[in-house]
Amino acid sequence: MRGKGLRYLLLKFSLVFVLCLMFALGGLAQNVSLPPVNLGLTAFLDGVAGPGAFAEQYFEYYDGFQFNNKNGNKIPGKNSLKSFSTITHIAYITKLKLLGGYYGFEMLLPIANIDLDMEGGPKDKKTGFGDVCISPFLLQWTDSKLFGRPFFHRFALGINVPTGKYNKNNDINPGSNLYSFNSYYAFTMFITPKLTTSWRLSYLWNSKNNNPNKMFNANNIQPGQAFHVNYALSYEFLNKLRVGLAGYYLKQFTPDTVGGNAVTGSMESSFALGPGILFKLNKIDVHINSYFEIATRNRPEGNKIVIHLSKVFL
Repeated sequence: MRGKGLRYLLLKFSLVFVLCLMFALGGLAQNVSLPPVNLGLTAFLDGVAGPGAFAEQYFEYYDGFQFNNKNGNKIPGKNSLKSFSTITHIAYITKLKLLGGYYGFEMLLPIANIDLDMEGGPKDKKTGFGDVCISPFLLQWTDSKLFGRPFFHRFALGINVPTGKYNKNNDINPGSNLYSFNSYYAFTMFITPKLTTSWRLSYLWNSKNNNPNKMFNANNIQPGQAFHVNYALSYEFLNKLRVGLAGYYLKQFTPDTVGGNAVTGSMESSFALGPGILFKLNKIDVHINSYFEIATRNRPEGNKIVIHLSKVFL
């Protein structure tokens, strides 16, 4: 299979993962923040994988230099959210075939350091484990064609389990204290032998947090449902050297609830784009991507750098 050393960029699921932070911010109209999802962690050749064992390490630095309200306008004051997160990803794709695809499973373990500073509001720093993500069911197709071109694609069912560090008295937490289901479909199409496009389409559903931050004055909160997508276009200029553009889009389409009541104007969205490079170093695939966010609503807006190391053990 083409480029076997380049495989398998999987979520987070929420990574899927790809930002390991969960915070409750009163400055964003007391919105219930979405749990961490895979925004830009996976990019070039995302759909390419095959039978074998995989170990990957993600490093992500995020600098949210302003907070935007529901209209996409900057909230007054000097506000920032900085985070550094690392995600360990272990996956195994068997040679057992179901529906024409290889069956597999995966697990992701995030650790996050988060620094929140809001003018006239919360100021807090926290470090700890985030919620474990498991995908007990994954199917990878390796020999498909689309418009006569090689087409690799994958479906995975992901579950975020509330194992991360959480305290309702904290303004920020690495853990979210709820279950999330974040299934995705990823694919890579070789438009030409050197030019590829990769996409990951994800759907997020969240359970209730029955022990929310005291600022909500409620017995439970529940983030809304959301759709998020990673997209990339890359070209192989030299052997094992790939350069291109990648980005992500997040759109929440149902409102958050507090105490069972819908919160008007609480839905989040964000769009990002930036350059990236992929190369091989001592049998390890190195992915480096940078992202610049725009058109953000009910979230911090900033810049992000992702370094992703992957190795295949056949």
